[in-house]
Amino acid sequence: MTEKLKTYRLSEVKQHKDSKSSWLIIHNQVYDVTKFLEEHPGGEEVLLEQAGDDATESFEDVGHSTDARELMKDYLIGNLHETNTGPQVGVRNESSSWTGWLLPLGIAIAAALVYRFVIAPTN
Repeated sequence: MTEKLKTYRLSEVKQHKDSKSSWLIIHNQVYDVTKFLEEHPGGEEVLLEQAGDDATESFEDVGHSTDARELMKDYLIGNLHETNTGPQVGVRNESSSWTGWLLPLGIAIAAALVYRFVIAPTN
């Protein structure tokens, strides 16, 4: 008989974001990876960076192996509550990715060019 998994709210998962208790959401399932931190091939920092949040995009971007996906089953503790599922869950602050700095950089370059060629007096 299969054990029924507990359902967690996003607010509960967000409370587990350090090395003492690290939970991740991947594909709307909740994983307690605390005991796996030291064993993670990419280092514990990678998991701690995602802890307490939806790590689906980061997990898929890396392209984990079939073995890694099988190992995940050992850390599965529950499902994300259905009111917290959907595209808005796990949307991370864009400043942590390259797109977060690309737009400000473009604006800064444009402003510098405008200043140099339009505003600044020519000698």
